[in-house]
Amino acid sequence: MPENVEQYLVEKLDAANLGKLMDLPNPKLHRFVAEAIELGKPDDVFVVTDDPADIERIRQLTVELGEERPLKMEGHTVHFDGLDDQARDKENTKYLVPPGDDLGEHLNQTDREAGLGEVKGFLDGAMTGKTLFVRFFCLGPTESPFSISGVQCTDSAYVSHSEDLLYRPGYEQFKRLGDSPDFFRVLHSAGELDERNNSKHVDKRRVYIDYEDEFVYSVNTQYAGNTVGFKKLSLRLAIRRADREGWLAEHMLVAGFHGPNDRVTYFTGAFPSACGKTSTAMLPGETIVGDDLAYLRIIDGVARAANVERGIFGIIRDVNPDNDPVIYDCLTSPGEVIFSNVLVVDGKPYWMGMGSELPESGENYAGQWHKGMTDEQGNELTPSHQNARYTLAMPPLSNLDPHWDDREGVPVGGFIYGGRDSDTAVPVKMAFDWTHGICLMGAALESETTAATLGKQGVRKFQPMSNLDFVSIPLGRYLENNLAFGERLADPPKVFATNYFLKNEAGEYLNDMSDKRVWAKWMELAVHGDVEMLSAPTGRIPRYEDLKRLFAEVLDKAYTEDEYVEQFTIRIPENLAKLDRIETIYREQIADAPDIFFRVLKDQRKRLLGAQTKHGDCISPFDLA
Repeated sequence: MPENVEQYLVEKLDAANLGKLMDLPNPKLHRFVAEAIELGKPDDVFVVTDDPADIERIRQLTVELGEERPLKMEGHTVHFDGLDDQARDKENTKYLVPPGDDLGEHLNQTDREAGLGEVKGFLDGAMTGKTLFVRFFCLGPTESPFSISGVQCTDSAYVSHSEDLLYRPGYEQFKRLGDSPDFFRVLHSAGELDERNNSKHVDKRRVYIDYEDEFVYSVNTQYAGNTVGFKKLSLRLAIRRADREGWLAEHMLVAGFHGPNDRVTYFTGAFPSACGKTSTAMLPGETIVGDDLAYLRIIDGVARAANVERGIFGIIRDVNPDNDPVIYDCLTSPGEVIFSNVLVVDGKPYWMGMGSELPESGENYAGQWHKGMTDEQGNELTPSHQNARYTLAMPPLSNLDPHWDDREGVPVGGFIYGGRDSDTAVPVKMAFDWTHGICLMGAALESETTAATLGKQGVRKFQPMSNLDFVSIPLGRYLENNLAFGERLADPPKVFATNYFLKNEAGEYLNDMSDKRVWAKWMELAVHGDVEMLSAPTGRIPRYEDLKRLFAEVLDKAYTEDEYVEQFTIRIPENLAKLDRIETIYREQIADAPDIFFRVLKDQRKRLLGAQTKHGDCISPFDLA
């Protein structure tokens, strides 16, 4: 690194871009940009401010560079990631751990110095022939207790464009920072590109998080989950900062559920990818604050949450007028939308589950595609990828909550934890108290895997708080932080668990996708004590009379006693087997698990065994009355 950073930047930047950078009097920022230039060796540098002209130029460059292609609908573009770059790469996403640190066996980690040497080796010269974009964003509302500033250097116009849609502009925020070193840094290069402008060397794909320096490195990848640094990558940095400062950074939606007499109750919700998170945030009749990431702080004795982002990077599969009408309307109307890894025919995007017949040929993530086409392993290539995505900003949404960008966030009435569970959990239940909910609905969460991460699908995975992939501190301490958050509140949020994916013995889902609207209304009432509940061994569950009324009011749909019994029967052997799995994990693999977790688990086991003795293996909810 040159000794005189300012002189080095004078040599590498033209006058206009140098002026924009030097208007931010921050030595740490200047050094970061200089180091990115020296390592990546780009042909030129574009410092992007909050000026609409700068941001519009990014949109133009995505098309000029071939990273996005215009579609027929005004404002719509499509981006294709490479065939082998379609999801978050968990195996090659690692924490850089300094000597003496150990994050536990569930967190993917490598020696810091060795990892830095490897990733910098891949980044060396990776931007040759390309432009380096310097981007400034604010995580959380600007000028608020939630604000965290971030700067990303990337050679991808597509990544840069995505961030414009997903995050609040941060250049002016950096001006307010002055010379403070308090910001996150991300360095990304897509690496050498092939003829489709896709990353060519995905075998050398690396995503490394240097938590000691609050720095993320990403190389040889374009998929947004691996490259948009202020999404899940900086969530890992925020979790460590929250650990130091006494707040929570979570993989959670934030939404307003509307109750009687114009009452709005705000919920956060943690769901693994493709488990109904965005659709829950976008429920008809409710209002969205955010669909993916939340910061939670205690302000004046109240738990409050803010959306880290200002846009949505959502899975597009099964988005249709019936399941997701608000999103579907945005995706089929003029406006700024990036589609990724869908099928395109004559300038129109198609995706699986869109509610209309799909063409039998066209262009998709695999190139020129036709029905029945297979990959090298003989697997059928679907018309759109199962993890195909859309990216859009939230302000145009018709269901946007009026308080979505409030500087002090919104008050939280309830936490929701949900995953894919085909045979154990009921569709909705409320914890007995904060500790029970955090331990056995959050920390004990399991989910069956989907196409959102690389690897085999349909495997039941331990997924505490839906945050295992992103936790950057030992899991026991992370659990203790969640418990302590509620203990500091006189009236902590109620904790709920949902399961949209319960099946019968024939493998058929027991609920329609729209039924989650009823669970939301029930939870809103439950927070305020407006419904009586049945006490099951695993938590409090709805009464039939309340659900029958809500199904009629919300969905204009009959709800039978047989459906209620099938869905809300307590399956004792399955629940005991889950406790066995979870206890084994916490005793054998999480050395710092707090004692209270095992006490809560023991109490639940005792309740299950007592109920089994009294009622048998399967307990009808009517037997709990």
